[in-house]
Amino acid sequence: MSSIAVPAPALAPRRAWLTDLPVLLVAVVWGASYLAAKGITTTHTVVAVLVLRFALVLPALALAGRRRLRALTAAQWRGAALLGLILSAVFLLETYGVVNTSATNAGLIISLTMILTPLAEAAVVRRRPSASFLAAAAVSVAGVLLLTQGAGVTTPSTGDLLMLLAAVVRTVHVLAMARIKAVLGADSLSLTTVQLGAAVAVFAVLAGLPGSGTSPWAVAVGFGPREWVGLVFLSLFCTLFAFFVQMWAVRRTSPSRVSLLLGTEPLWAAAAGITLGGEHLGPAGLLGAALVLTGTTWGRRAAARADC
Repeated sequence: MSSIAVPAPALAPRRAWLTDLPVLLVAVVWGASYLAAKGITTTHTVVAVLVLRFALVLPALALAGRRRLRALTAAQWRGAALLGLILSAVFLLETYGVVNTSATNAGLIISLTMILTPLAEAAVVRRRPSASFLAAAAVSVAGVLLLTQGAGVTTPSTGDLLMLLAAVVRTVHVLAMARIKAVLGADSLSLTTVQLGAAVAVFAVLAGLPGSGTSPWAVAVGFGPREWVGLVFLSLFCTLFAFFVQMWAVRRTSPSRVSLLLGTEPLWAAAAGITLGGEHLGPAGLLGAALVLTGTTWGRRAAARADC
């Protein structure tokens, strides 16, 4: 999500609610995306599903922003393409991760990005995080440890570790977006389109390599109505709809307000996994989930106060 330099005007309560509701809906669909991806993907179809998911929406994005795409400089194209390469790694790790863990764990672990990003930024600029933020980070880490020990003291699953790595790479992506000078003034729609185009190119190359799993064509042919509903949900709602709502909302309210609403994503991921996916968290897992939500919310607010 990109911010804008000019603060949005204060909104009347009714108008603010009308703006908040679509953003909250984005958080809901993003939370449900882990369960949806888990329902239509196996270890052998991860790359193929990613090709199909983003190839469905890329033409619409390119068509909507064709004029602004032509206005990008060569340096902006290169910067956006580099971000797309990082983004492809995020999606690969997330999708392989959610296949090998629960949707609940996936959504909660990936939320550590909200803690890792300010920590990484502080390290880059050599600024010590506040004691409040460090405490929030400790609470979040403790929550993840408890969350992955639902069956007792065990080694975290491969999926849990992949989601943790995805959170780290997501952090790299956020920092790169803020530090690659060429893209700082780029139009949001154009930047997203080039990033997704680069990511789809990576997925397409991987899909053509031996041992990469089932081909996108074979997966598409083998999908039934349930799988196509899941794919369309991921493509249209979790990608196209979510992006345009963010662009629309950040121009009508403050970026921090949008971020706060989107920060409820892990809560919806847990709700979808438990109520729709039939997933179960034992006492340790429930406590861990509560600590993750508490820590990330506390950390986000502490980071916001430090930036004021």
